[in-house]
Amino acid sequence: MQVEQQAQPHVMWFDEVGIEDVDKVGGKSASLGEMYQELSSKGVRVPNGFSVTASAFHYFMRETNCREEIKKMLYELNVDDPASLKATGSQIRNLILSKTLPEDLQESILSAYSKLSKEFGTDAVDVAVRSSATAEDLPNASFAGQQETFLNVQGTESLLDRTKACIASLFTDRAIFYREQQKFDHLSVGLSVCVQKMVRSDLASSGVMFSIDTESGFQNAVLITSSWGLGENVVQGSVNPDEFYVFKPTLSDPALRPIISRKLGEKQLRMTYSSNPASGELVENHPTTIEEQQSFSVTDDEVLELARWACAIEKHYTAKHGKYTPMDMEWAKDGKTGQLFIVQARPETVHSQADHNKILTYTRDTTRYAEVVVRGKSVGTRIASGRAHVMTDLSDMDKFQEGEVLVTDMTDPDWAPIMKKAAAIVTNRGGRTCHAAIISRELGVPCVVGCQNATAEISTGDVVTIDCSGGEEGLVLEGAVPYTIDESDVSEVPATKTKMMMILGNPHLAFDLSHLPNSGIGLVRMEFMIMNHIKVHPLALLNPEVLTLKEQAIVAELTRGYPSVQQYFVDKLAEGIAMIASAFHPHDVVLRFSDFKSNEYANLIGGQHFEPAEENPMLGWRGASRYYDEKYKLGFELECEAVKKVRNVCGLTNLVVMIPFLRTVSEASKVIATMASYGLKQGENGLRVYGMCEVPSNVILAHKFLQILDGFSIGSNDLTQLTLGIDRDSEIVSHLYDERNEAVTEMFTQVISAAHAAGKYIGICGQAPSDYPELCELLVRCGITSIALNPDTILKATMQVAKIEKDL
Repeated sequence: MQVEQQAQPHVMWFDEVGIEDVDKVGGKSASLGEMYQELSSKGVRVPNGFSVTASAFHYFMRETNCREEIKKMLYELNVDDPASLKATGSQIRNLILSKTLPEDLQESILSAYSKLSKEFGTDAVDVAVRSSATAEDLPNASFAGQQETFLNVQGTESLLDRTKACIASLFTDRAIFYREQQKFDHLSVGLSVCVQKMVRSDLASSGVMFSIDTESGFQNAVLITSSWGLGENVVQGSVNPDEFYVFKPTLSDPALRPIISRKLGEKQLRMTYSSNPASGELVENHPTTIEEQQSFSVTDDEVLELARWACAIEKHYTAKHGKYTPMDMEWAKDGKTGQLFIVQARPETVHSQADHNKILTYTRDTTRYAEVVVRGKSVGTRIASGRAHVMTDLSDMDKFQEGEVLVTDMTDPDWAPIMKKAAAIVTNRGGRTCHAAIISRELGVPCVVGCQNATAEISTGDVVTIDCSGGEEGLVLEGAVPYTIDESDVSEVPATKTKMMMILGNPHLAFDLSHLPNSGIGLVRMEFMIMNHIKVHPLALLNPEVLTLKEQAIVAELTRGYPSVQQYFVDKLAEGIAMIASAFHPHDVVLRFSDFKSNEYANLIGGQHFEPAEENPMLGWRGASRYYDEKYKLGFELECEAVKKVRNVCGLTNLVVMIPFLRTVSEASKVIATMASYGLKQGENGLRVYGMCEVPSNVILAHKFLQILDGFSIGSNDLTQLTLGIDRDSEIVSHLYDERNEAVTEMFTQVISAAHAAGKYIGICGQAPSDYPELCELLVRCGITSIALNPDTILKATMQVAKIEKDL
C-alpha cells in the first residue's frame, strides 16, 4: 500500500532548521537557524524565534486559490514598463491581503507565538516579523530587502496581519522586477515568515557589517556601520552612520585592538518603538540630539566583539559552502541588557563572485578644470557622465530615461527599476551599506551617497560627471568631464626577484591597489595624510593658545568627538597609516616620517605661528633636522605615537619607518635616540629604521650610515638635484636635470654596493626606473632590493624588470 508523504509542518523553530533548509524556511530563517544552532557555542548571540514555513505559504496559496489567479495576472505583465509593473504588483498584493489564513495555520502560528512569549516571561512578546523567500540570501544572488519586514509586532491579531502582509510582499514591484532580471519563476519561489524576538536596539544602537570591504573586495577587513536606534534607518539609508574597519588577521590576538579606521557619521535620526501603536504605525523616527550626533554609537570593545563574530560567521559559512564565503550581516544592541545580537546574515554577492585578475582602472582627465557640485562617500571606483534627473518620489518613475543620473534623497527596493536604467546614482543620505550603495555595486554603476544637499544643488537636465575613482570621497562634477578606462589582466604579470613596490599617500586607495601584483609599499608619504586628513600643524594642536579665534573654531570642529586635540592627530594619522599597512600585510610598508618643508608646514592650519621664513626651504629646516630640534620635537612625538599605535595596538609589525633628509651620521643617531625616548625603539618588536638616501653625504658615508640604519631607500629626485646642484623647480636649468647623468648613476651604484657589503636593505623610490628603461636595467643588474613606483606604472615596470632578470 502506498503511504502518503507526510506534509511539512506549518511552523519550525530555529533549533530545528539549518542552511540546508532554504527550501523549507527561506534563506533568512535558514541562516538564523544555522547560526542559532552552530555558532551560539562560539559566543555569537542570535535571538530565538520560529518560521512559518514555505510549505505553509503554498498551503495558503492553494487553499485560497491565489496561485491560479496570480498566474493570469502575471501573464499580462511587461516588467520593463513601470506602469504595468506597478499595476500588476498592486493587483496581486491586494488579492492576497483579501484572503484569510486557514484556521489550522492560524492555530500553529499562535501556538508558537505563545510559547515564545512564555520564554520571555510575557503574554505577548515583541517580535520582528520578516519575509524569508526561498530564493533569497543565496551565494550567487541577493534578494535582500525586497520583501517586507515589520518591527515591534505585539499581540496575536497584529502577528497574523503582518504574517499575511509578508506573504503579499513576495509580489512587491521590486521583488517581481528582480526575479525577472534573475530569471526566477515567480510561482516556483516560496516564502517563509520569520518571527524573531525583538532586540531593544531602539534604546541603544544597531547596524550592518560585512566580512569583506564592500568597495574593493579586500578580504582582510571587517566593515561595521552603526547608528542609534533600530537598524532599518541604516539599511534603508535614512542616516549617515558611524563607520569602522577592523583588520582580521590580528583580531584573534586578545592583546591587540586592530580598529584601523573610525568615521563619525551624522546619525540624524533614531528609530524607536511607536508611541501610538494603535495607529498601525509600529515604529517612528525622532531627531537625534547634538550630543548623539557627535558621539560614536558603539564602543571600541563592541566593535571588536562584532568583528570577531563576523569572522566566526564567515569561517563557518566558508566551511559549509566549501569555498570562500564573505558575509553581509545585521546586528543590534539591546539597550536593556547591553548585549549584542546578530539578527540576520547572508552571503555577500558582488565581490565574492568578482574576478580580481581583471582590473578596470578609471582615470579622470585632471588637466581640465571641473567645478565640484557636491561631495559624498564614493561607492565603487568608476566614473560616469550623464544628464541629471532629480526625483523626490516614484510618482514620475516612467519619465526616467536610460542613461540618466539618478539624484534623490535616498532609495529603497521600490526604486530598483529606475536604478537599473541609471548611469550613476547620487543620494543626500546613506552610508556604504545602505540600499543605494548595495544595488549600485550589483549594477556596476558609480554612486555617491550621503551628499546631504545633492537634490538642492543639482537640477534636472544638468550634465554631470560622477567620479568615484579617487578613494573614499566621491565627487559630482559639473559637465561631462573626459576620462579613460584601462583594463589589466594581472594573472599575466610574472613574478620577479626584484621586489616591485608602490608609492602611496592616500589611505583610501590602499584596499583597491592591494589587488595589483606587488611586494608592498616602498614609500608612504605621511605628508599626504597630514595635509588632507589632519589639516592642522601638530604644534598648533599642542599650543592652541597662540591660534586666532577663527583657527580655534576650525580646530574645535575638526577635533570634535576626540578626547583631546593631541589624540585627534595621533588617531587620524594612525588610522591612515594602518589602512595602508593592513592592505599590504604581510608585505613591508615603509613609512617616511613627515618631510614637509617649512613653507609647506606653514600652510597647515596654525602653521604660520611656528614656521620660519626661509630663503631656500628645499635645503632648510626639513626632515631629520626637525625631529630632535627643541622647536619641533614634541610634534615629532605625535608622529611616533601614531606609529606605536599601528604596530603595537593594531599588530601591524610589517610597518617600517624611514627618516628623510639625513645630512650627517650623528644626525641619524640623534633621531633614533629621540624615537627611543618616545617609546619607539629600533629592533623592538622587529622595528626597522631605514634612511632616505637623497643627500650626497649618504652615499659618500654609506658604510657609516648603514652601521646605524637598517637600510637605505634612494630618493632619486633629491639625490639627482643635489648631486648636479640643480633646483629641480627652476625652469631655467631644468634641461640639465637627468637621473641618467653619469654622476647620478655612479651615486646609485655606489650606495647599492655599500648596502650589499653591509648586508642591508637597499631600494629606490621614484618614477625614473619606469621612465627610463636603461636606468631600470642598471638598477636590476646592480642587484637593487626593491623598486617603488606610482601605482599606474607598476604593471608595465614589472614586465620590464622580469625581462631584464630573464636576460641576466
